[in-house]
Amino acid sequence: MEQYEPDRPSAVQLAAWRRSMTSGRGAMSRRAMLRATSAGALTVGGLGALSACGIPAASKNPGGVAADDHSKKEKRVAFSNWTEYMDVDDEDENRRPTLEAFTKRTGISVKYTEDINDNTEFFGKIKPQLSAGQDTGRDLICVTDWLAARLIRFGWVQKLDHANTPHAFANLAPQFRDPDWDPGRAYSFPWTGIATVIAYNVKATGGREVTSVSQLLDDPKLKGKVGFLTEMRDTVGMTMLDMGKDIGSFKDDDFDAAIARLQKSVDNKQIRRFTGNDYTGDLDKGDLAACLAWAGDVVQLQADNPDIRFHIPESGYHTSSDNLLIPNKARHKTNAELLIDHYYQLPVAAELAAWISYVCPVEGVKPELAKIDEALANDPLIVPDKEMAALSNSFRSLSDKEESKYEEKFAKLTGA
Repeated sequence: MEQYEPDRPSAVQLAAWRRSMTSGRGAMSRRAMLRATSAGALTVGGLGALSACGIPAASKNPGGVAADDHSKKEKRVAFSNWTEYMDVDDEDENRRPTLEAFTKRTGISVKYTEDINDNTEFFGKIKPQLSAGQDTGRDLICVTDWLAARLIRFGWVQKLDHANTPHAFANLAPQFRDPDWDPGRAYSFPWTGIATVIAYNVKATGGREVTSVSQLLDDPKLKGKVGFLTEMRDTVGMTMLDMGKDIGSFKDDDFDAAIARLQKSVDNKQIRRFTGNDYTGDLDKGDLAACLAWAGDVVQLQADNPDIRFHIPESGYHTSSDNLLIPNKARHKTNAELLIDHYYQLPVAAELAAWISYVCPVEGVKPELAKIDEALANDPLIVPDKEMAALSNSFRSLSDKEESKYEEKFAKLTGA
C-alpha cells in the first residue's frame, strides 16, 4: 500500500479543489441543488486543513486495519453521507424509510449523518485519525471514486467480507464491477453512478439535435452558446473519448491533444464558458444551447422544462461513482457490511433511486422501480439500458504527480 505523505498541495491543486467546491460537483447539495437554477458556494474551510502541515505520517501497516468488531454486542452503525443523498418521507422529513426498514429487519440502529459536502473537505476531517491509526467514529462513509482510490492506496479502509454482502456481490451492475482502483470491489461498493452526457435546449438550437462533442466544439451554429465543465475528468475525458482515445489507459500525449483541441474552441469563442453546476440555469433559459452535463441534473431539468434533451455520444461517455467504504478501526464492520447489502436488495435500491435520481448501480432494479414510477424506470439516465451501459468509460486513476500536472494544464485552459 502507498504510504500517505502530508505534502502541501500545489497552488494548482488547491485552485482545482476550490473550483470543485464552489461551482463543480462539490457544490451540489444533491436533489435540492439539482432543482436550483444556479449553484451556491459551500464552506471551504477544508482547504486550509488540506494544506496544513503537521499531519502524522501514515501507519506502517499494509492496510485494512481492523478494530475488534463489536457488531454482535452493539447493534448500531454510524454512516456518513452527502447531503440530500437519502430518501426522505414525503410527510415527515425527519424519517428515512429505507434506513428505518433496515433497522426493523435487522435490529441495527443507524446513526445517519449528512456531514459530507465535498470530498476534499471530508478528507481533511478524517485524515488525522486515519493517519494515526485511530477510529474516525464512522463505520461507513461515501466518497467519490478518486478519493476512494486514495484511501485504498493509503491502506486506510478495510477489505470487505463478501459473505456479509451477498446481494451487493450478486446485483452489482457489470459496468461498476471492476474499477482499476479497486479490482473486484474488494474494498468498496458504489452508492450511485454519475454519468456525464450531452444536454441541449432544443428551443435554443432551433430544433436541431446535438449528438457529439465534435458538434459542441465545431458546429458554427452553436458558436458562443456552448458550455463545458470545470471538472477536469469530465471535460477532458469526454473530449478524449470523442477523439477515439481510451480514458482508462490514456497517455500524456492523449491528454495534451485533448487540451489543444479544447483550446482551439476557446480561442475562437465556440465555448462560451466552463461551468460547474450553475450551467443548469443557463441551459434552462437557453443562454447555453448545449453543454456537457451531469445526468442527475438532466433528469431534474426535464421534469420542469420539456425543451431539455440529452444525448449519449456514440464515442461513449464518462462515468464516475460515489462509493461506500469502511474506514480502518471502525467498531461495527459487520453491521456496516449488512447496511451496504441492504441497499443492493432490489426493492430498497428502487426506493432510493426513485428519490435521488442518480444512476442506480444495481442490476435488475428496473421492474421494482417501475412499481414506483414507470417513467423513472424507463429513464436510461437512472437505469442505463445495455446500449448505454456499453458506452460507459471511467477516467483512469492518477498519481499525485499526474493530478497536479494535468490540473495545471486544465487551469490554463479554463483561465482558473
